[in-house]
Amino acid sequence: MKIINKQDAVHLSKPEGINVTYYLLNEYEVHYNEQLPDTTQIWHHHEKIWETLYIIEGTLVAKWKDDEEEKAEVIKAGDLAETERTPHTFLNESGKTVKFLVIKQIPKGEDYKEILKTDKVIDQ
Repeated sequence: MKIINKQDAVHLSKPEGINVTYYLLNEYEVHYNEQLPDTTQIWHHHEKIWETLYIIEGTLVAKWKDDEEEKAEVIKAGDLAETERTPHTFLNESGKTVKFLVIKQIPKGEDYKEILKTDKVIDQ
């Protein structure tokens, strides 16, 4: 088992109003974000990385471009968003800090759903 304590993670306060705690591992990254009220992430995309966001608390407006058409949807606590490789941003218009996890990985295009659902051995 590997444990990364919060004090050993990388902490960054971004100028656009997002506080991030990064947990960087060999094959993926998890980071905990707190996006302050009335802030917007810069538009960006990833060429190789696939991001998955899980909203813990609050609501964000997810914006992304699909064939140059801008789309938007409100995502809230309990929702999951995959940015794929599209240009995207997140707006916090809620007046409260929004807390969310981001998982970054480089997918290999394989479908591992069955393994993910069933790979558990009960130890006695």
